[in-house]
Amino acid sequence: MNLVIDVGNTLVKLGVFDAGNLKLRKTCIKNDFLNVLAEISETFPSISNTLVSSVGNFTEHQLSGLQERYQVSVLDYKTKIPFINKYETPHTLGVDRIALISAAATQFSKKNVLVIDVGTCITYDFLSSENEYFGGGISPGISLRYKSLHTFTENLPLLEANNLNLLIGNSTATSIHSGVVNGVLYEIDGFINAYEKKYNNLTVILTGGDAHFLRDSLKNDIFANSNFLLEGLNHILEYNKH
Repeated sequence: MNLVIDVGNTLVKLGVFDAGNLKLRKTCIKNDFLNVLAEISETFPSISNTLVSSVGNFTEHQLSGLQERYQVSVLDYKTKIPFINKYETPHTLGVDRIALISAAATQFSKKNVLVIDVGTCITYDFLSSENEYFGGGISPGISLRYKSLHTFTENLPLLEANNLNLLIGNSTATSIHSGVVNGVLYEIDGFINAYEKKYNNLTVILTGGDAHFLRDSLKNDIFANSNFLLEGLNHILEYNKH
């Protein structure tokens, strides 16, 4: 059995896989990581291999606690991956994006795939039908947009995401909601349309923490998969066993 760990900017996500099947998914704050790890270890004593992907702060203490239990690999740009990486600065490519494209390469072989991850940031990553990764785009996520409006202005309030399904806001709060939510929706649909004009038979994957919030409001056909990154980490772990 495999344990994969995605350390994000705010949360840690853990997935237990057995023969490619996700048996358990847990999400916790970073301070609870070792406690959650102990629970998983007790429940799944057959775990032997672990892969960590970290875009956030993963402390030496947490890594040591993991290494005391398992054989641990840490994902970086030197890790063997199941696609051809043509990114011009591979050492700067986020490990979360590497995992997402690995999932696309494994699950959608010989297809043009656009993976959209909606989290703290919104990332767009394209894999060609020739299994070549060229890059994509990065923009602020929903929460960052709300926070920036509050932080960099004098009078705008800090709001939480609210999909009111409105175009014209009739108050400051509803105007912010309209601007942020519709702005993200138009951006994502715009990216999809642009890629579809350039690449035939495009498969679009929507994932990330805010995917459920947006998926029903997007005009384009998409596959929503909240576990896509964890699946990608497991694919990388299996790929490196050979």
